[in-house]
Amino acid sequence: MTPRAWRSATLPARRELIGFAAVGLLAYAVDLALFTYLRGPAGLAPLTAKSLSFLAACTVAYAGNALGTYRSACAPGLRAYALFFAVNLAGAAVQLLCLAVSHYGLGLTSQRADTVSGAVVGMALATVLRFWGTRTWVFRAEGRVGSWTG
Repeated sequence: MTPRAWRSATLPARRELIGFAAVGLLAYAVDLALFTYLRGPAGLAPLTAKSLSFLAACTVAYAGNALGTYRSACAPGLRAYALFFAVNLAGAAVQLLCLAVSHYGLGLTSQRADTVSGAVVGMALATVLRFWGTRTWVFRAEGRVGSWTG
């Protein structure tokens, strides 16, 4: 395969990855900003603030993916949003599991170890799960060019 043919063949997959990443970064910024506000000036408890910021970030990510990255894959709706939310909950569980294994299972209890396990390793694994789940279950496209999931 020539370099030009390879670039043409991988262009849809690269666009999908870039779109998914851009939407994810925006959702992360919403989550962080809203959590910071709700926890600080609004004075909410940590779990309440995080639950609300997570819900808002999921909604922003769903809208960004439905209207942008996967706009031609399927019609958005309540079922798709529920699936998207479930995939994101699974991603959050992966992050918590990484943190729990590191902190309680391996005894790595420093702030740095918690950050690396939860926000670096956990986030990386959760992002892979979210990408796969989003494109496989939420925004399925028959005959997708460059599909990694069949």
